[in-house]
Amino acid sequence: MKASRSLRMTQGPEKAPHRSLLYALGLTREEMERPLIGVVNGFNEIVPGHLHLRSLAEAVKAGVRSAGGTPLEFPAIAVCDGLAMNHEGMKFSLPSREIIADSVELMATAHPFDGLVLIPNCDKSVPGMLMAMLRLNVPALLISGGPMLAGAAMKDRDGAQSDLISVFEGVGRVRVGDMSEEALEDLTRHACPGCGSCSGMFTANTMNCLSETIGLALPGNGTIPAVAADRIRLAKRAGMRVMALLQRDIRPRDIVTETSVANAVAVDMALGGSSNTVLHLPAIFREAGLPLSLEIFDEISRKTPNLCKLSPAGRAHIQDLHNAGGIPAVMAELLGGGLIDGEALTVTGRSVAENLRALNARILDPEVIRPLDKPHSVEGGIAILKGSLAPEGAVVKQFAVLPSMMTREVTARAFNSEEEAVAAILGGKIKAGDCVVVRFEGPRGGPGMREMLTPTSAISGMGLDGDVALITDGRFSGGSRGAAIGHVSPEAADGGVIGVVRDGDRIRIDIPGRRLDLLVDDAEIQARLKAFHPVEKQPASPFLRRYARQVSSASTGAVYKE
Repeated sequence: MKASRSLRMTQGPEKAPHRSLLYALGLTREEMERPLIGVVNGFNEIVPGHLHLRSLAEAVKAGVRSAGGTPLEFPAIAVCDGLAMNHEGMKFSLPSREIIADSVELMATAHPFDGLVLIPNCDKSVPGMLMAMLRLNVPALLISGGPMLAGAAMKDRDGAQSDLISVFEGVGRVRVGDMSEEALEDLTRHACPGCGSCSGMFTANTMNCLSETIGLALPGNGTIPAVAADRIRLAKRAGMRVMALLQRDIRPRDIVTETSVANAVAVDMALGGSSNTVLHLPAIFREAGLPLSLEIFDEISRKTPNLCKLSPAGRAHIQDLHNAGGIPAVMAELLGGGLIDGEALTVTGRSVAENLRALNARILDPEVIRPLDKPHSVEGGIAILKGSLAPEGAVVKQFAVLPSMMTREVTARAFNSEEEAVAAILGGKIKAGDCVVVRFEGPRGGPGMREMLTPTSAISGMGLDGDVALITDGRFSGGSRGAAIGHVSPEAADGGVIGVVRDGDRIRIDIPGRRLDLLVDDAEIQARLKAFHPVEKQPASPFLRRYARQVSSASTGAVYKE
Protein backbone atom coordinates (compact mmCIF):
# COMPACT_ATOMS: atom_id res chain seq x y z
CA MET A 1 0.00 0.00 0.00
CA LYS A 2 1.43 3.34 -1.05
CA ALA A 3 1.23 6.57 0.84
CA SER A 4 -0.34 9.51 -0.98
CA ARG A 5 -0.97 12.61 1.09
CA SER A 6 2.22 12.24 3.13
CA LEU A 7 4.34 12.31 -0.02
CA ARG A 8 4.09 16.09 0.19
CA MET A 9 6.31 15.80 3.27
CA THR A 10 8.57 12.81 2.55
CA GLN A 11 9.43 12.35 -1.12
CA GLY A 12 11.91 13.93 -3.51
CA PRO A 13 15.22 15.79 -3.12
CA GLU A 14 13.46 19.00 -2.08
CA LYS A 15 11.96 17.17 0.92
CA ALA A 16 15.37 16.15 2.28
CA PRO A 17 15.04 18.67 5.17
CA HIS A 18 11.69 17.14 6.03
CA ARG A 19 13.15 13.64 6.06
CA SER A 20 15.96 14.89 8.27
CA LEU A 21 13.39 15.97 10.85
CA LEU A 22 11.59 12.64 10.55
CA TYR A 23 14.89 10.83 11.08
CA ALA A 24 15.17 12.90 14.26
CA LEU A 25 12.02 11.14 15.46
CA GLY A 26 13.79 7.81 15.12
CA LEU A 27 11.91 6.82 11.96
CA THR A 28 13.57 4.68 9.32
CA ARG A 29 13.31 5.40 5.62
CA GLU A 30 11.09 2.33 5.30
CA GLU A 31 8.68 3.74 7.87
CA MET A 32 8.58 7.07 6.01
CA GLU A 33 7.63 5.27 2.81
CA ARG A 34 4.66 3.54 4.41
CA PRO A 35 1.35 5.39 4.87
CA LEU A 36 1.60 7.80 7.80
CA ILE A 37 -1.40 7.49 10.12
CA GLY A 38 -2.14 10.22 12.64
CA VAL A 39 -3.35 8.85 15.97
CA VAL A 40 -5.23 11.65 17.75
CA ASN A 41 -5.10 10.89 21.47
CA GLY A 42 -7.36 12.78 23.88
CA PHE A 43 -5.48 11.45 26.94
CA ASN A 44 -5.08 13.63 30.00
CA GLU A 45 -4.89 13.11 33.77
CA ILE A 46 -7.83 15.31 34.84
CA VAL A 47 -10.71 13.73 32.87
CA PRO A 48 -11.71 10.26 34.17
CA GLY A 49 -13.04 9.34 30.75
CA HIS A 50 -9.62 10.00 29.22
CA LEU A 51 -7.30 8.65 31.89
CA HIS A 52 -6.83 5.28 30.15
CA LEU A 53 -6.54 6.47 26.55
CA ARG A 54 -2.78 5.87 26.41
CA SER A 55 -3.42 2.11 26.41
CA LEU A 56 -5.95 2.49 23.58
CA ALA A 57 -3.51 4.61 21.57
CA GLU A 58 -0.86 1.89 21.93
CA ALA A 59 -3.39 -0.69 20.74
CA VAL A 60 -4.35 1.46 17.75
CA LYS A 61 -0.69 1.90 16.83
CA ALA A 62 -0.13 -1.87 17.06
CA GLY A 63 -3.03 -2.37 14.67
CA VAL A 64 -1.69 0.21 12.22
CA ARG A 65 1.79 -1.36 12.23
CA SER A 66 0.42 -4.87 11.77
CA ALA A 67 -1.42 -3.68 8.65
CA GLY A 68 1.62 -1.97 7.15
CA GLY A 69 1.33 1.63 8.26
CA THR A 70 3.40 4.00 10.37
CA PRO A 71 1.43 5.48 13.28
CA LEU A 72 2.34 8.89 14.70
CA GLU A 73 0.52 10.11 17.79
CA PHE A 74 -0.46 13.66 18.68
CA PRO A 75 -2.69 15.04 21.47
CA ALA A 76 -6.05 16.75 21.72
CA ILE A 77 -7.57 18.61 24.67
CA ALA A 78 -10.69 17.52 26.55
CA VAL A 79 -12.85 19.10 29.26
CA CYS A 80 -14.60 17.06 31.96
CA ASP A 81 -18.07 18.59 32.14
CA GLY A 82 -18.63 17.19 35.62
CA LEU A 83 -15.55 18.93 36.99
CA ALA A 84 -16.33 22.12 35.05
CA MET A 85 -19.94 22.22 36.29
CA ASN A 86 -21.38 25.15 38.22
CA HIS A 87 -18.42 27.51 38.01
CA GLU A 88 -16.68 29.59 35.35
CA GLY A 89 -15.13 26.48 33.81
CA MET A 90 -18.44 25.42 32.26
CA LYS A 91 -18.34 28.49 30.02
CA PHE A 92 -15.38 26.84 28.27
CA SER A 93 -16.90 23.41 27.72
CA LEU A 94 -18.98 23.93 24.57
CA PRO A 95 -16.36 26.26 23.00
CA SER A 96 -13.79 23.48 23.45
CA ARG A 97 -15.61 21.54 20.71
CA GLU A 98 -14.54 24.12 18.12
CA ILE A 99 -10.98 24.23 19.50
CA ILE A 100 -10.70 20.44 19.25
CA ALA A 101 -11.96 20.40 15.66
CA ASP A 102 -9.69 23.27 14.65
CA SER A 103 -6.61 21.83 16.34
CA VAL A 104 -7.03 18.40 14.71
CA GLU A 105 -7.42 20.11 11.33
CA LEU A 106 -4.31 22.17 12.05
CA MET A 107 -2.14 19.20 13.03
CA ALA A 108 -3.36 16.92 10.25
CA THR A 109 -2.83 19.56 7.58
CA ALA A 110 0.51 20.90 8.77
CA HIS A 111 1.68 17.27 8.84
CA PRO A 112 -0.19 15.66 5.92
CA PHE A 113 -1.18 12.26 7.26
CA ASP A 114 -2.61 9.69 4.88
CA GLY A 115 -5.24 8.62 7.41
CA LEU A 116 -6.40 9.24 10.96
CA VAL A 117 -7.61 7.27 13.96
CA LEU A 118 -9.18 9.55 16.55
CA ILE A 119 -9.49 8.59 20.24
CA PRO A 120 -11.94 10.78 22.20
CA ASN A 121 -14.35 9.86 24.96
CA CYS A 122 -16.03 12.72 26.80
CA ASP A 123 -18.65 15.25 25.90
CA LYS A 124 -17.08 17.73 23.46
CA SER A 125 -14.13 15.65 22.31
CA VAL A 126 -16.36 13.24 20.37
CA PRO A 127 -18.26 15.82 18.28
CA GLY A 128 -15.10 17.91 17.92
CA MET A 129 -13.17 14.99 16.45
CA LEU A 130 -16.09 13.94 14.22
CA MET A 131 -16.25 17.50 12.89
CA ALA A 132 -12.53 17.37 12.11
CA MET A 133 -12.89 14.00 10.34
CA LEU A 134 -15.53 15.35 7.99
CA ARG A 135 -13.72 18.63 7.44
CA LEU A 136 -10.43 16.93 6.50
CA ASN A 137 -12.10 14.04 4.63
CA VAL A 138 -9.11 11.69 4.67
CA PRO A 139 -9.63 7.97 5.43
CA ALA A 140 -10.39 7.91 9.15
CA LEU A 141 -12.38 6.34 11.95
CA LEU A 142 -13.07 6.95 15.62
CA ILE A 143 -12.48 4.65 18.59
CA SER A 144 -13.77 6.01 21.88
CA GLY A 145 -12.53 5.22 25.37
CA GLY A 146 -15.77 3.49 26.37
CA PRO A 147 -18.18 3.87 29.28
CA MET A 148 -17.43 3.77 32.99
CA LEU A 149 -19.03 0.95 34.95
CA ALA A 150 -21.92 1.91 37.19
CA GLY A 151 -21.19 2.50 40.86
CA ALA A 152 -22.22 0.61 43.98
CA ALA A 153 -25.89 -0.02 44.62
CA MET A 154 -27.72 2.60 46.69
CA LYS A 155 -29.14 0.91 49.76
CA ASP A 156 -32.00 3.40 50.11
CA ARG A 157 -33.01 3.18 46.45
CA ASP A 158 -34.00 -0.51 46.17
CA GLY A 159 -30.58 -1.63 45.05
CA ALA A 160 -30.35 0.71 42.04
CA GLN A 161 -26.75 1.22 41.00
CA SER A 162 -25.29 4.69 41.37
CA ASP A 163 -23.57 7.08 38.99
CA LEU A 164 -22.43 10.71 38.92
CA ILE A 165 -26.02 11.95 38.68
CA SER A 166 -26.81 10.13 41.92
CA VAL A 167 -24.23 12.37 43.59
CA PHE A 168 -25.53 15.58 42.00
CA GLU A 169 -29.06 14.70 43.11
CA GLY A 170 -27.70 13.73 46.53
CA VAL A 171 -26.87 17.40 47.14
CA GLY A 172 -30.56 18.25 46.83
CA ARG A 173 -31.52 15.27 49.01
CA VAL A 174 -29.25 16.53 51.79
CA ARG A 175 -30.92 19.95 51.60
CA VAL A 176 -34.38 18.48 52.25
CA GLY A 177 -33.19 15.99 54.88
CA ASP A 178 -33.62 12.89 52.71
CA MET A 179 -29.93 11.98 53.00
CA SER A 180 -27.26 12.62 55.59
CA GLU A 181 -23.99 14.30 54.71
CA GLU A 182 -22.19 11.11 55.76
CA ALA A 183 -24.28 9.03 53.33
CA LEU A 184 -23.59 11.56 50.57
CA GLU A 185 -19.86 11.31 51.19
CA ASP A 186 -20.06 7.52 51.08
CA LEU A 187 -21.95 7.76 47.78
CA THR A 188 -19.33 10.19 46.50
CA ARG A 189 -16.60 7.59 47.05
CA HIS A 190 -18.42 4.77 45.24
CA ALA A 191 -20.55 6.27 42.43
CA CYS A 192 -17.70 6.58 39.91
CA PRO A 193 -15.64 3.39 40.29
CA GLY A 194 -12.98 4.03 37.66
CA CYS A 195 -12.07 5.27 34.21
CA GLY A 196 -14.52 5.78 31.35
CA SER A 197 -17.26 8.15 30.29
CA CYS A 198 -19.94 8.50 33.02
CA SER A 199 -22.08 5.39 33.00
CA GLY A 200 -25.54 6.61 31.94
CA MET A 201 -26.96 7.71 28.61
CA PHE A 202 -25.42 11.12 29.12
CA THR A 203 -23.85 13.24 26.38
CA ALA A 204 -20.53 11.42 26.02
CA ASN A 205 -22.07 7.97 25.79
CA THR A 206 -24.83 9.21 23.51
CA MET A 207 -22.27 10.62 21.09
CA ASN A 208 -20.10 7.49 21.26
CA CYS A 209 -23.15 5.36 20.45
CA LEU A 210 -24.15 7.66 17.59
CA SER A 211 -20.60 7.56 16.16
CA GLU A 212 -21.26 3.85 15.67
CA THR A 213 -24.70 4.57 14.19
CA ILE A 214 -23.39 7.18 11.75
CA GLY A 215 -20.90 4.60 10.49
CA LEU A 216 -17.68 6.36 11.52
CA ALA A 217 -16.85 3.91 14.34
CA LEU A 218 -16.79 0.13 14.51
CA PRO A 219 -19.68 -1.84 16.05
CA GLY A 220 -19.26 -1.95 19.83
CA ASN A 221 -17.74 1.52 20.03
CA GLY A 222 -20.59 2.97 22.07
CA THR A 223 -21.04 0.31 24.72
CA ILE A 224 -17.97 -1.91 25.32
CA PRO A 225 -16.89 -0.90 28.86
CA ALA A 226 -13.71 1.13 29.24
CA VAL A 227 -12.12 -1.54 31.42
CA ALA A 228 -12.92 -4.50 29.15
CA ALA A 229 -10.19 -6.30 27.19
CA ASP A 230 -12.55 -6.17 24.23
CA ARG A 231 -12.07 -2.39 24.16
CA ILE A 232 -8.33 -2.97 23.56
CA ARG A 233 -9.13 -5.44 20.79
CA LEU A 234 -11.53 -2.95 19.23
CA ALA A 235 -8.73 -0.35 19.23
CA LYS A 236 -6.39 -2.78 17.46
CA ARG A 237 -9.06 -3.48 14.88
CA ALA A 238 -9.52 0.28 14.40
CA GLY A 239 -5.81 0.61 13.65
CA MET A 240 -6.00 -2.19 11.11
CA ARG A 241 -9.25 -0.90 9.66
CA VAL A 242 -7.92 2.57 8.81
CA MET A 243 -5.39 0.88 6.53
CA ALA A 244 -8.20 -0.92 4.72
CA LEU A 245 -10.09 2.36 4.35
CA LEU A 246 -6.95 3.90 2.88
CA GLN A 247 -6.51 1.01 0.45
CA ARG A 248 -10.12 1.33 -0.76
CA ASP A 249 -10.05 5.14 -0.55
CA ILE A 250 -13.19 5.24 1.61
CA ARG A 251 -13.48 8.65 3.23
CA PRO A 252 -15.80 10.08 5.91
CA ARG A 253 -17.93 11.97 3.41
CA ASP A 254 -18.49 8.73 1.47
CA ILE A 255 -20.05 7.35 4.65
CA VAL A 256 -21.87 10.40 5.99
CA THR A 257 -24.82 11.09 3.70
CA GLU A 258 -28.43 12.20 4.14
CA THR A 259 -29.20 8.56 4.95
CA SER A 260 -26.63 8.60 7.77
CA VAL A 261 -28.17 11.78 9.15
CA ALA A 262 -31.63 10.21 9.34
CA ASN A 263 -30.25 6.98 10.83
CA ALA A 264 -28.37 8.87 13.54
CA VAL A 265 -31.39 10.90 14.60
CA ALA A 266 -33.64 7.81 14.61
CA VAL A 267 -31.26 5.85 16.86
CA ASP A 268 -30.89 8.93 19.09
CA MET A 269 -34.67 9.01 19.53
CA ALA A 270 -34.84 5.27 20.25
CA LEU A 271 -32.04 5.49 22.83
CA GLY A 272 -33.41 8.56 24.58
CA GLY A 273 -30.08 10.30 24.16
CA SER A 274 -28.83 13.58 25.54
CA SER A 275 -30.50 16.80 24.40
CA ASN A 276 -26.99 18.01 23.53
CA THR A 277 -27.20 15.94 20.33
CA VAL A 278 -29.40 18.74 19.01
CA LEU A 279 -26.29 20.93 19.20
CA HIS A 280 -23.69 18.39 18.11
CA LEU A 281 -25.28 16.48 15.22
CA PRO A 282 -26.04 19.67 13.21
CA ALA A 283 -22.46 20.86 13.80
CA ILE A 284 -21.02 17.51 12.67
CA PHE A 285 -23.15 17.12 9.56
CA ARG A 286 -22.59 20.76 8.62
CA GLU A 287 -18.94 19.83 7.98
CA ALA A 288 -20.19 17.46 5.25
CA GLY A 289 -22.49 20.10 3.76
CA LEU A 290 -25.59 18.33 5.11
CA PRO A 291 -28.24 20.43 6.88
CA LEU A 292 -29.93 19.13 10.01
CA SER A 293 -32.70 21.39 11.25
CA LEU A 294 -34.75 21.21 14.43
CA GLU A 295 -37.71 20.28 12.24
CA ILE A 296 -35.92 17.09 11.10
CA PHE A 297 -35.34 16.10 14.74
CA ASP A 298 -39.00 16.57 15.54
CA GLU A 299 -40.23 14.82 12.39
CA ILE A 300 -38.13 11.72 13.14
CA SER A 301 -38.95 11.82 16.86
CA ARG A 302 -42.68 11.69 16.13
CA LYS A 303 -42.35 8.38 14.24
CA THR A 304 -39.54 6.66 16.20
CA PRO A 305 -40.49 4.92 19.45
CA ASN A 306 -38.33 5.22 22.55
CA LEU A 307 -36.93 1.73 23.21
CA CYS A 308 -34.39 2.37 25.98
CA LYS A 309 -34.74 4.03 29.36
CA LEU A 310 -31.26 4.33 30.76
CA SER A 311 -29.99 6.58 33.55
CA PRO A 312 -30.96 9.38 34.19
CA ALA A 313 -34.47 8.35 33.09
CA GLY A 314 -34.22 4.74 34.27
CA ARG A 315 -32.20 2.32 36.37
CA ALA A 316 -30.14 0.68 33.60
CA HIS A 317 -26.66 1.86 32.56
CA ILE A 318 -24.52 1.52 29.45
CA GLN A 319 -23.06 -1.80 30.57
CA ASP A 320 -26.64 -3.13 30.67
CA LEU A 321 -27.25 -1.83 27.14
CA HIS A 322 -24.08 -3.61 26.02
CA ASN A 323 -25.18 -6.89 27.57
CA ALA A 324 -28.60 -6.50 25.97
CA GLY A 325 -27.08 -6.44 22.47
CA GLY A 326 -25.73 -2.90 22.27
CA ILE A 327 -26.30 -0.45 19.45
CA PRO A 328 -26.45 -3.24 16.82
CA ALA A 329 -29.50 -4.68 18.61
CA VAL A 330 -31.21 -1.27 18.68
CA MET A 331 -30.43 -0.73 15.00
CA ALA A 332 -31.63 -4.22 14.05
CA GLU A 333 -34.95 -3.57 15.76
CA LEU A 334 -35.33 -0.21 13.98
CA LEU A 335 -34.29 -1.72 10.65
CA GLY A 336 -36.90 -4.45 11.02
CA GLY A 337 -39.53 -1.76 11.46
CA GLY A 338 -38.35 0.27 8.47
CA LEU A 339 -37.21 3.15 10.68
CA ILE A 340 -33.59 3.26 9.49
CA ASP A 341 -31.96 2.58 6.11
CA GLY A 342 -29.79 -0.53 5.99
CA GLU A 343 -27.95 0.48 2.83
CA ALA A 344 -25.83 3.18 4.48
CA LEU A 345 -22.08 2.55 4.22
CA THR A 346 -19.91 2.18 7.35
CA VAL A 347 -16.19 2.10 8.17
CA THR A 348 -16.30 -1.71 8.06
CA GLY A 349 -16.63 -1.33 4.31
CA ARG A 350 -20.03 -2.96 4.56
CA SER A 351 -23.52 -1.52 4.82
CA VAL A 352 -25.47 -1.22 8.06
CA ALA A 353 -27.61 -4.23 7.11
CA GLU A 354 -24.55 -6.33 6.26
CA ASN A 355 -22.96 -5.47 9.60
CA LEU A 356 -26.09 -6.43 11.50
CA ARG A 357 -26.35 -9.77 9.69
CA ALA A 358 -22.68 -10.53 10.35
CA LEU A 359 -23.16 -9.78 14.04
CA ASN A 360 -26.47 -11.67 14.25
CA ALA A 361 -27.67 -8.51 15.99
CA ARG A 362 -30.77 -8.97 18.13
CA ILE A 363 -32.25 -7.94 21.47
CA LEU A 364 -30.90 -10.10 24.30
CA ASP A 365 -32.74 -8.36 27.16
CA PRO A 366 -36.16 -6.91 26.28
CA GLU A 367 -36.29 -4.99 29.55
CA VAL A 368 -33.25 -2.91 28.58
CA ILE A 369 -34.01 -2.68 24.85
CA ARG A 370 -37.75 -2.82 24.31
CA PRO A 371 -39.09 -4.34 21.05
CA LEU A 372 -40.97 -2.01 18.72
CA ASP A 373 -44.32 -3.44 19.76
CA LYS A 374 -43.66 -2.69 23.46
CA PRO A 375 -41.82 0.67 23.56
CA HIS A 376 -41.51 2.94 26.55
CA SER A 377 -43.30 5.56 24.44
CA VAL A 378 -44.50 5.76 20.85
CA GLU A 379 -42.41 8.89 20.26
CA GLY A 380 -38.67 9.43 20.56
CA GLY A 381 -36.68 10.78 23.45
CA ILE A 382 -36.42 14.42 22.33
CA ALA A 383 -39.12 16.94 21.44
CA ILE A 384 -38.73 20.35 19.80
CA LEU A 385 -41.02 23.02 21.21
CA LYS A 386 -41.94 26.33 19.60
CA GLY A 387 -44.20 29.17 20.60
CA SER A 388 -44.18 32.77 21.79
CA LEU A 389 -41.42 32.02 24.32
CA ALA A 390 -39.25 30.15 21.79
CA PRO A 391 -40.01 31.32 18.24
CA GLU A 392 -36.95 29.52 16.83
CA GLY A 393 -37.34 26.49 19.05
CA ALA A 394 -36.44 24.87 22.36
CA VAL A 395 -35.40 21.33 23.27
CA VAL A 396 -36.64 18.91 25.93
CA LYS A 397 -35.78 15.28 26.70
CA GLN A 398 -39.46 14.38 26.80
CA PHE A 399 -39.15 10.76 27.95
CA ALA A 400 -37.42 11.97 31.15
CA VAL A 401 -40.31 14.31 32.03
CA LEU A 402 -42.86 13.09 34.56
CA PRO A 403 -46.48 12.92 33.31
CA SER A 404 -47.53 15.75 35.63
CA MET A 405 -45.26 18.17 33.73
CA MET A 406 -46.00 17.15 30.14
CA THR A 407 -48.84 19.69 29.91
CA ARG A 408 -48.78 22.33 32.60
CA GLU A 409 -49.18 26.02 33.33
CA VAL A 410 -46.47 27.31 35.65
CA THR A 411 -45.48 30.59 37.29
CA ALA A 412 -42.21 32.19 36.19
CA ARG A 413 -39.38 32.89 38.58
CA ALA A 414 -36.79 34.69 36.45
CA PHE A 415 -33.01 34.74 37.03
CA ASN A 416 -30.20 36.28 34.99
CA SER A 417 -27.62 33.61 35.81
CA GLU A 418 -27.30 30.00 36.89
CA GLU A 419 -25.79 31.07 40.22
CA GLU A 420 -28.87 33.14 41.12
CA ALA A 421 -31.17 30.25 40.23
CA VAL A 422 -29.18 27.68 42.23
CA ALA A 423 -29.16 29.93 45.29
CA ALA A 424 -32.95 30.25 45.11
CA ILE A 425 -33.51 26.51 44.63
CA LEU A 426 -31.18 25.37 47.40
CA GLY A 427 -32.46 28.22 49.59
CA GLY A 428 -35.97 26.76 49.49
CA LYS A 429 -37.45 29.69 47.58
CA ILE A 430 -38.86 27.63 44.70
CA LYS A 431 -42.25 26.03 45.28
CA ALA A 432 -44.49 23.56 43.49
CA GLY A 433 -46.00 25.17 40.41
CA ASP A 434 -43.01 27.45 39.82
CA CYS A 435 -40.90 27.61 36.67
CA VAL A 436 -37.26 28.56 37.10
CA VAL A 437 -36.35 30.72 34.08
CA VAL A 438 -32.60 31.10 33.62
CA ARG A 439 -31.54 33.49 30.86
CA PHE A 440 -28.34 35.14 29.61
CA GLU A 441 -26.72 31.70 29.63
CA GLY A 442 -26.94 31.04 25.87
CA PRO A 443 -24.03 30.60 23.45
CA ARG A 444 -23.47 34.36 23.17
CA GLY A 445 -24.99 35.61 26.40
CA GLY A 446 -23.21 33.23 28.77
CA PRO A 447 -21.00 33.19 26.89
CA GLY A 448 -20.45 29.49 26.34
CA MET A 449 -23.96 28.04 26.95
CA ARG A 450 -23.37 26.40 30.30
CA GLU A 451 -25.02 23.13 31.27
CA MET A 452 -27.60 23.35 34.04
CA LEU A 453 -27.01 20.00 35.77
CA THR A 454 -26.66 21.55 39.22
CA PRO A 455 -30.11 23.22 39.30
CA THR A 456 -31.94 20.33 37.59
CA SER A 457 -30.33 17.80 39.92
CA ALA A 458 -31.20 19.94 42.93
CA ILE A 459 -34.83 20.13 41.80
CA SER A 460 -34.95 16.33 41.34
CA GLY A 461 -33.08 15.59 44.56
CA MET A 462 -35.49 17.81 46.50
CA GLY A 463 -38.44 15.88 45.06
CA LEU A 464 -39.76 18.79 43.02
CA ASP A 465 -39.27 17.39 39.49
CA GLY A 466 -42.97 16.52 39.26
CA ASP A 467 -44.03 20.10 40.04
CA VAL A 468 -41.26 22.50 38.97
CA ALA A 469 -39.94 23.25 35.47
CA LEU A 470 -36.66 24.86 34.44
CA ILE A 471 -36.51 26.82 31.19
CA THR A 472 -33.26 28.31 29.90
CA ASP A 473 -31.43 29.64 26.86
CA GLY A 474 -28.53 27.59 28.21
CA ARG A 475 -28.34 23.82 27.91
CA PHE A 476 -28.51 20.70 30.02
CA SER A 477 -26.24 17.81 30.83
CA GLY A 478 -27.26 14.48 29.37
CA GLY A 479 -27.74 13.59 33.03
CA SER A 480 -30.55 16.10 33.57
CA ARG A 481 -34.11 14.86 34.00
CA GLY A 482 -37.46 16.45 34.68
CA ALA A 483 -39.17 19.31 32.83
CA ALA A 484 -35.83 20.79 31.78
CA ILE A 485 -36.40 22.82 28.61
CA GLY A 486 -33.27 24.33 27.10
CA HIS A 487 -31.75 25.92 24.00
CA VAL A 488 -34.55 28.54 24.00
CA SER A 489 -33.97 30.58 20.85
CA PRO A 490 -33.52 33.43 20.22
CA GLU A 491 -31.51 33.69 23.43
CA ALA A 492 -31.90 36.66 25.77
CA ALA A 493 -28.63 38.24 24.63
CA ASP A 494 -30.01 38.34 21.08
CA GLY A 495 -33.22 40.05 22.17
CA GLY A 496 -35.23 36.86 22.67
CA VAL A 497 -38.55 36.83 24.49
CA ILE A 498 -37.02 34.82 27.35
CA GLY A 499 -35.17 38.03 28.28
CA VAL A 500 -38.42 39.89 29.11
CA VAL A 501 -40.11 37.21 31.22
CA ARG A 502 -41.08 38.66 34.62
CA ASP A 503 -41.68 37.05 37.98
CA GLY A 504 -45.32 36.01 38.17
CA ASP A 505 -45.83 35.60 34.42
CA ARG A 506 -47.65 32.43 33.48
CA ILE A 507 -46.01 30.02 31.03
CA ARG A 508 -47.77 27.15 29.31
CA ILE A 509 -45.77 23.97 28.63
CA ASP A 510 -47.39 21.58 26.14
CA ILE A 511 -44.86 18.91 25.22
CA PRO A 512 -47.30 16.64 23.32
CA GLY A 513 -48.46 19.69 21.36
CA ARG A 514 -44.84 20.90 20.93
CA ARG A 515 -45.64 24.34 22.34
CA LEU A 516 -43.90 26.70 24.79
CA ASP A 517 -45.81 29.93 25.29
CA LEU A 518 -45.53 32.99 27.50
CA LEU A 519 -49.15 33.71 28.47
CA VAL A 520 -48.82 37.44 28.05
CA ASP A 521 -50.67 39.53 25.47
CA ASP A 522 -48.69 39.93 22.21
CA ALA A 523 -48.86 43.73 22.44
CA GLU A 524 -47.42 43.60 25.96
CA ILE A 525 -44.61 41.28 24.80
CA GLN A 526 -43.74 43.68 21.98
CA ALA A 527 -43.77 46.65 24.37
CA ARG A 528 -41.41 44.83 26.72
CA LEU A 529 -39.08 43.91 23.87
CA LYS A 530 -39.01 47.50 22.63
CA ALA A 531 -37.83 48.69 26.05
CA PHE A 532 -35.50 45.72 26.60
CA HIS A 533 -31.77 46.21 27.09
CA PRO A 534 -30.02 42.81 27.25
CA VAL A 535 -27.54 42.21 30.04
CA GLU A 536 -24.04 42.63 28.61
CA LYS A 537 -21.65 40.27 30.35
CA GLN A 538 -18.00 41.16 30.02
CA PRO A 539 -15.96 37.99 30.52
CA ALA A 540 -12.36 38.46 31.59
CA SER A 541 -11.26 35.82 29.10
CA PRO A 542 -10.23 37.16 25.66
CA PHE A 543 -11.12 33.76 24.24
CA LEU A 544 -14.69 33.93 25.53
CA ARG A 545 -15.07 37.46 24.17
CA ARG A 546 -14.00 36.22 20.72
CA TYR A 547 -16.30 33.22 21.05
CA ALA A 548 -19.29 35.44 21.88
CA ARG A 549 -18.68 37.47 18.71
CA GLN A 550 -18.38 34.39 16.49
CA VAL A 551 -20.94 31.88 17.77
CA SER A 552 -24.33 31.33 16.14
CA SER A 553 -27.69 30.47 17.69
CA ALA A 554 -28.30 27.20 19.54
CA SER A 555 -31.04 26.51 16.98
CA THR A 556 -28.30 26.02 14.34
CA GLY A 557 -25.88 24.04 16.51
CA ALA A 558 -23.98 26.93 18.17
CA VAL A 559 -21.32 26.76 15.46
CA TYR A 560 -19.07 29.58 14.37
CA LYS A 561 -20.69 32.01 11.95
CA GLU A 562 -19.33 31.96 8.41
